[in-house]
Amino acid sequence: MSFETSALAKGQQIVGTGLMFPEGPVVCADGSVLLVEIERKTISRVQPDGKIEVVAEPGGGPNGLAFGPDGALYVCNNGGFLFQMLDGVRRVRAGVPEGYAGGWIERLDLSTGKRQVLYDRCGEHRLVGPNDLVFDHHGGFYFSDHGKRYPRYRMNGGLYYAKADGTSIVEVAYPLVSPNGVGLSPDGKTVYVAETETARLWAFDLEAPGKAKRPSSPSPNGGRLVFGPGGYQRFDSLAVDAQGNICVATLATGCISVISPSGQLIRQVLTGDSMTTNICFGGEDMRTAYITLSGTGRLLKMEWPEPGLRLAFEDGR
Repeated sequence: MSFETSALAKGQQIVGTGLMFPEGPVVCADGSVLLVEIERKTISRVQPDGKIEVVAEPGGGPNGLAFGPDGALYVCNNGGFLFQMLDGVRRVRAGVPEGYAGGWIERLDLSTGKRQVLYDRCGEHRLVGPNDLVFDHHGGFYFSDHGKRYPRYRMNGGLYYAKADGTSIVEVAYPLVSPNGVGLSPDGKTVYVAETETARLWAFDLEAPGKAKRPSSPSPNGGRLVFGPGGYQRFDSLAVDAQGNICVATLATGCISVISPSGQLIRQVLTGDSMTTNICFGGEDMRTAYITLSGTGRLLKMEWPEPGLRLAFEDGR
């Protein structure tokens, strides 16, 4: 396998500092970036000049963000994490905070500040730690439930599909081992899920919204394995580019791993933070990447070689 490991791309710039474990970035029409600060338990806005303002305080552990078909912001809330500093890097540690009772999906109206919990369970099963989400062009969204890591055991996670109006949620795949990033292929026919602890990238080929085809070969979750790196690496959240490549935030290595749909590692772009947790794209040509560096509490902006895939309801439209 041949691939390129590169240093920081040209035009890199730190546009936000002092963030308390940032994640879930989305680019707004005015050039600002909305993101979560998981440790601070807020949804915050980073202005182009670096100014940071809190726009909502949902509590728990806000984790993933996406604009929906109604222009509202949809939020995955993991219910809360515990944090620690190791070697000068902020990290998540095993266990749950006092008062944890599960996670949820909520809708936030940015114009009024009104919040509405849409889902806290699927059928009889309580959501454990919703992590990341992506909308399709039908107006529904796929989201990962990361599960929870305790000092002596782990709760499994899964992949779900839900309607934005709060009327329907279905389980697409279960179990998954710490599922994290979620993204859709440009044609909307495949949903990708990255597992953190296994560093596996799975594909679920869709036959209808929220319904995955079963592969001919066995797998623990009904998915198709796309890629798994060597060495000690862990996968976090992801974004898909316009060519269909999957850009996965990679922990430990501290980079964005760019993986083709056929499973080839194209390149790894180093960021200088071992807790590189997420990436999104913006700008007029979609060639500006925003990357959350959670270990050091920063938001990185850089030029990207390929344009990112424009999301179904980009900028709340």
